[in-house]
This record gives sequence, structure tokens and C-alpha cells, in this order.
Amino acid sequence: MKLKTPIFEAKLSLNLTTKKIISYQKDRYFDREISWLSFNERVLLKAYDKAIPFGERLRFVTISSENLDEFYMVRIAGLLQLISQGSKIVPETGMRADELLKSVLSASKDLKNKQQKCLKYLLNQDEDCNVSILFENQWNKNELKWLEEYYEQNILPLLTPTTLDPAHPFPFIQNKGKCVLMEMKDTSGNNINCVVLLPDNIDRFIRLPGELQKYAMLETLVTKFVHLIYPEYKLLKSGMFRVLRDAEIEIDDEADDLIGQFESAIRARKRGGIVSLIFSHDLSKTAQKLLTRELNIPDEHIFVAEGFVGISDFTEIINNLPKQDLFKPYKPRMPQRILDFKGDCFLAIKNKEIIVHHPYESFDVVLSLLQQAAIDKNVLTIRQTLYRTSPDSPIVQALVAAAEAGKSVVAVIELKARFDEDNNVQLARILERAGAQVAYGLVDLKVHAKLSLITRKEGKKLVSYAHCGTGNYHPYTAKIYTDFSLFTMDKKICEDARSVFNFLTSHVQPKQLNKMIISPNSSFDWLMEKIDNEIDNTKKGFESGIWIKCNAIVDQKIIEKLYEASNAGVKIHLMVRGICCLRPNVKGMSENITVSAIIGRFLEHGRIYVFANKGKIQSESNLVYISSADIMPRNLYHRVEAFIPLENKTVRNQVLTQVLPALINDTKNTWQLNEYGEYSKNENEDKSFCAHTYFMNNPSLSGQGSLAKIQE
Repeated sequence: MKLKTPIFEAKLSLNLTTKKIISYQKDRYFDREISWLSFNERVLLKAYDKAIPFGERLRFVTISSENLDEFYMVRIAGLLQLISQGSKIVPETGMRADELLKSVLSASKDLKNKQQKCLKYLLNQDEDCNVSILFENQWNKNELKWLEEYYEQNILPLLTPTTLDPAHPFPFIQNKGKCVLMEMKDTSGNNINCVVLLPDNIDRFIRLPGELQKYAMLETLVTKFVHLIYPEYKLLKSGMFRVLRDAEIEIDDEADDLIGQFESAIRARKRGGIVSLIFSHDLSKTAQKLLTRELNIPDEHIFVAEGFVGISDFTEIINNLPKQDLFKPYKPRMPQRILDFKGDCFLAIKNKEIIVHHPYESFDVVLSLLQQAAIDKNVLTIRQTLYRTSPDSPIVQALVAAAEAGKSVVAVIELKARFDEDNNVQLARILERAGAQVAYGLVDLKVHAKLSLITRKEGKKLVSYAHCGTGNYHPYTAKIYTDFSLFTMDKKICEDARSVFNFLTSHVQPKQLNKMIISPNSSFDWLMEKIDNEIDNTKKGFESGIWIKCNAIVDQKIIEKLYEASNAGVKIHLMVRGICCLRPNVKGMSENITVSAIIGRFLEHGRIYVFANKGKIQSESNLVYISSADIMPRNLYHRVEAFIPLENKTVRNQVLTQVLPALINDTKNTWQLNEYGEYSKNENEDKSFCAHTYFMNNPSLSGQGSLAKIQE
């Protein structure tokens, strides 16, 4: 049965999969920007799922809005830069840059309208909604009195109004800045305009006293109590506007002080060129023309919101909702194998290699390993990559403790992790003060691999322990992203990890690794070779097949090789959460390729690559790898990434016979992509299967430890 919603049908295409949009390169690829927008609409559609608590449905709307903001700040900004530099054709696609920009801007506005309609439905029509947004004509006398006192004490001292006149030019509005523009008249009949910036450190939604979830908005208070700023003026008209700016960072490759360069670039980001201007519907036409002129932005970059400006701010309300409006809290399991050794990670890993499936199994295993290493007198060195982590990161705290204890600590911090640059700069300074050796990766390559390497003296030998992951060392995202953490003592993998760390500090690429495949050295060639092997095997009559789970498929050379494999008869199943430029199910091109995508409670993030290797899929012959890399040019050629083989039988079986089948058989959250770029979601209400629920309720194979004997 198809899932139906008040506004959307389950079959979606954003009205973008027209012949014009996908006509480049002989209709062989979907455009990546359009595909990304389609992914973000699937996120938005989760807000209509009645099986999800109201607060979580509202959260899907805010996530969709936040994602679209980033799309403007990065992808649309990139297209604008390309055009400003005189480029007429988008690299690799062959599309005209101006035509693509026009199509993407139109599609983005379409998605914004759908976000507004969805939010309106949730707040005004959904019977599960217990949230009320009250405007000034809806407050009673007691509420009005309370709000005025609150405004005078907590808001007014933080506001800086700017009257627009020759002596006060239009103020600078930083990236994501929200403002109220008021049109007023003084006692002499003179008209003036005033702009009030709404500071980020003030709550947008002010909860009224009482048990009910009733809120007043900051902008409403600014206009209602305007007399406290302009006592002699009459308010004629008011409205909100919000700007988004180009958020890309440019760094001088020859910079001697890399941290200083990044700090300057982060500050400059706030002043990047405007890529989007949003008006509230109540802003007058005169005010809109004023803003368009002052901010110097063309009409196609302007959006008039019929509902709310800055939907992502509704996160404030979500954080205040009662428990029944949110998902039932889920406490990740500590793998029994770790508990069997009383929490001693070194003994547990020494006993048997283990893979941990986050967030179903606790990220504390990763933290515990580093914390134990920090205080273990036998641990001599710790090497760690950090791409994204929290400002108060316990990972960093453990590394600081280890360095202060006299251990050799090497932290490779990627300063170029988008939107985490400022945080990473601060973490680098903290680690350096503690005595750790901090490396900032490579100038021309982002370090995206997730690796830890601990060297420990055991008797007269040096023994290494490695952690290889698919997700960031971030304790918060580890609770909502699905990822994998492999803990191993495999000598060859540990040697490879050491070679990668030496590459990151010495900038000398390793000539050959034992088992690990890394970008940019060999991952592209390796993927092409593995697909070629499957082609060769099927031609010779052997079993063949490919399963890939990743977040994006963009690289055209890999896509063409997958098309070749399909035409040779290789059965290929791709689980692609986000962008997919590959067109499946096209006769004579990709008829043996299926593409699915899961959007659910948790964000699918872990990458898995499986090649049949002359055996049936899910047999011992299969080659199974986890990775930090997607199939994108940036992951294959412009980043340091790692592909890690799973060779331990129990670990392999966990991924091959437990994780992947559950994801493939999911009927609750899975969308299927067709040859026209449309995603369809079919759901059997009586027999729906949710992979996320399954993983929450079923322990992983490699982590069972003593539980396995009990179950037998």
C-alpha cells in the first residue's frame, strides 16, 4: 500500500526529473544537485509519518530546512562562483552552468514551499500537536503583562536598532542573520525605516507561563513593544528577512600560520556574498524593494515565506517538548564481549576481533579504549584522526590526559571539515598545550579516514591495537548516525594504519599497503578492479554480484563501470541514502541495478562494499569491506579515506548476514529509485519491517560474547 500524505504522494520527483534536466551525457546520469534535493524531500516526508511522535516529525522539518540552508551556502554558492569566474560549463557534467543554476534555484524554492506547507500542517491541522504559536491578538491580559516584563528585562538590553537614513547606512547582516524591518511614522508625519537584528543568543520562541506549550515569537515582541525603542513613532508595517551567505573558505596554500589563516577565513565566512534572501509574507512591497536594492541580490535568489522565516529555529521548541512527543529514549547496548572482560577493551580485543554497530551499540567502547590507553602505563603511543567531534570532546580529553601522562600522542586534526573549522582550531590549541603533536593533515587533501592506533608494550614485545571506523569521533552524532567501529590487533592492518599516519605527518605516500585500501593512492583503481573481476567472473560462468551501501554515488567513471557490469549480467544492489547520479533499471544500460534508500529514525552513515568473488552473495568467498568513503570524486581523489577488509568470520557474518539483509528487507523506511529519478515508497501496514527497530532489539553477532552460548 502506498503511503499517502495530506500534501504529497509517496511517489516523488520534485518535478525535476524532466528530459531537460537529465539530458546531458546522453541521459546516463542524474544531476547531483537535483538528486540531493530529492533526498532532502524524502527527509521532509518523514514529518507526515503518523507512527512517529509529533516532536520527531517536527524535527524532520527542521533537518530539511537546515540541510537546504547548507545547500545554498555551499552548492549554490559554488555554482555562482563558477559562473563569476567565466565558466559556462559545469565540470564533469557538460551542463550549462546558467541553466543548471536556474533549475536548481527553482527546485529549491519548490522545496521551501513544501517545507512551509508541511510546518503549517503540523502546527495547525495535526491532531497530535500540543504546541501553540500565539500572536499579539491572541494573548490575554496576564500574558501580555508577563511578556512585556520579560521583554524589558531579557531582550531589550540586547537589541541594537538601526534607523535607515543618510547618517546610518544599511547595517551589515552576517550569515544566517535574521532581522525585523519596521516602517514607521513620527509625530510630524515623516516616514522612517528601522532594522533590528535578532541576536543568535536570544531564544526565538519564548514559552509563556503555564503547563501548556504556548509560545510567543521574538519578532512579535519586537514589533508589539516598539514604543520602548521608538516612543514617538507609529508602526505602519513590519516583517522579517533572513540572509544566507557563501560559506566556502579559501586558504593560502603557502600559509606559514595555518591556524591563523583558518581563524581569519572563518571570520570572513560571515561576510561572504549573499546567496539567498528570505522575506516574510507580511513585509511590504516597498520594504522588499528596499532590501533587494540594499543587499544587491537578484530576484531569483529571493523567497517570500508564507509561513515562518528560519524554520530551523523550531529546534528550540523540540528541545522543550514532553517525553511523549519524542522517541522513547534508546540506551545503546554495551557489547557483551566487552562486559565479559569487565570492561577491559585491550583484553576483549586480544580475545577476538570485534565490530561495533552504532548507535545500537555504545560509542563508549571507543571512548573507553582511549581512556584506558591514557592511564595504562604500558601504552607508549596513541595516534588519532579527528575530522568532526564535539567542543567538549571526551576523545580530546583522553588524548590530553595521555599527553600529560608523558605518552607520545599524535593527533591529526582536519581543519577543513566544513562548518567545524572553528571548533577544530580550538581543539588543536588544547592538544598542543597538553604536549600532543598536532598535525593538520595535508594542504591539498582532506583527512576523512577514521583511525586510531595504540601501541602497547606487552612483555618484551610492542603490540598494536587499531580502531577503524566509518563515522566521526563524535559522541553526539554517534547516537543518531548508524556507523561501524572495527577493533582489531591484525598485524597487517595495524601496520597499514601506521603507514597512513606516517603519510599524514610526513606527506610521503605509502607505496604499498598490506590489506587496507586508501584514497587517493589506490581506492579508485581498486574499485574498478573489483567491478572488473565481477564482470569477468560472470562471463566465465562463476557467481557474481555487488552490494554497496554508501551515502552518495556521483563519480561517473565508477558509474560507467557499474553500467558495464550490469550489461554483463552482474546483479548489483546499491543502498544509497542521499545523492545518486546513477540511473537504475534502464534497459540495455542498468537493468540489473537496483537502488534503494532508507530514511528513518537514525541517519544511515556506515559504508559497506561487498563483492561476490566467485561465490554466492552472503558466502565465505565474498570480499567485505567497511569504509569512510562514498563513491564521489572528492572521496576517491581529494581526501584521505580508508577501506578496511573484514576477514574475521564472526565480524564478516555480522555485516553480511545480519546488517545488510535487514537493510535490504526493510519495508518501513525504504524508498526505491526508478529510471526517471522518482522515489517510491511502498509500505505494507500489516507486515512492515523496520531495520532500525530490528537492530535496537537484536544484539550483534560479534559483540555477543557469552550471550551466544546462552542462545545456543
